Amino acid sequence: MTTTELPGGAGPTPGRALRPRAKVLPEHARSHNRSLVLQTLYRSGRQSRADIARETGLTRVTVSDLVGELLAEGLVVELGQREAARPGKPAVLLDIDRTAHQIIGVDLSDHDRFRGAVMDLDGELLTEAEVPLDGATGAAASAKVLDLVQRLVGLATAPILGIGVGSPGVVDLAGTILVAPNLGWRGEPLQESLRAATGLPVIVANDANAAVLAEHSWGGASGDMMLIRVGHGIGAGLLIAGALVYGSHFAAGEIGQVMVGTDLGLDTTYNRDQVLERWLSVPQLRRGIAEAEAAGADPTPVLREAGQRLGIALAPVVGALNLSELVLSGPTDLLDGPLAEATVHTLRSRTMAENHADLSLRMTAQGQDIVLRGAAVLVLSGRLGVS
Repeated sequence: MTTTELPGGAGPTPGRALRPRAKVLPEHARSHNRSLVLQTLYRSGRQSRADIARETGLTRVTVSDLVGELLAEGLVVELGQREAARPGKPAVLLDIDRTAHQIIGVDLSDHDRFRGAVMDLDGELLTEAEVPLDGATGAAASAKVLDLVQRLVGLATAPILGIGVGSPGVVDLAGTILVAPNLGWRGEPLQESLRAATGLPVIVANDANAAVLAEHSWGGASGDMMLIRVGHGIGAGLLIAGALVYGSHFAAGEIGQVMVGTDLGLDTTYNRDQVLERWLSVPQLRRGIAEAEAAGADPTPVLREAGQRLGIALAPVVGALNLSELVLSGPTDLLDGPLAEATVHTLRSRTMAENHADLSLRMTAQGQDIVLRGAAVLVLSGRLGVS
């Protein structure tokens, strides 16, 4: 399956809001205004040229010019005339051509398999595939990713807009995985190697960053937010003022390796046995619950302590950024209930109440597909400037 060559960047960039809302300087105007038109159609659909001009603040001449370009590229389609409500020629309605392209999304965050899907432009999964990890690391794990991607390319039934990949670990803006211990990757140029092998646009990002993009686009998120993804390890994606936060070394959100509590005293130096993942990762939680049940004990304290440790780790972040929304992503049977309740209680007891009275913590409704759908947002944002 080939791709249609389209203008677009390499993905979300630091400080760039995901959804354009206003005009910008002349030197950036055409690219920005093109994204503004596409974003308006992507979110609203069935708009006339005049509707788009009113909503974006662009002139009708500019909108007509951009729409003509987008029609020629097959990104926008005319739907026919709107029923006339007043005398005169009825307006022609436009929309994104949602069937003209497909997106491939890949999720590398599970501990036992790699998942992928062919999706439409609205993030709906059309076809799925997976490969068992079987303990593969390093070059063997990279080969499994390529095998999965090539299978998905073969399953696509429309030109591919791009390939999005959500990977555990620290990932830079070039899609190089600087370090992913569980997969044995260090300096793995996954984005470039997949692009070279497929000839398609590829965007690789941290899995928690992909997940928070999915929540921003399709999960009903409102404003600044943090998504905590709990799996084999723990990571977080952070959106501030509509833009992803990456950090100076691309490690923003790596809260799993933060020491929590003062179990060994205030003067203790960094100790991997005291980091958040020792209490909160899925394997640790499953193990703790199994041990409690084997001893005939109630496993609830295991979940409550993990929630308390998460609250300890999050309290400084919530306080510093004045966040009002936290989202959990992971196994519902583990995270929803005593663990979430203990997290909220700890947060409220460790932050100034009047500054965080509306703080909410909820589970994502997107389930296990959140990273796949976030991978689609990576492509939509990077290739079309929409989310």
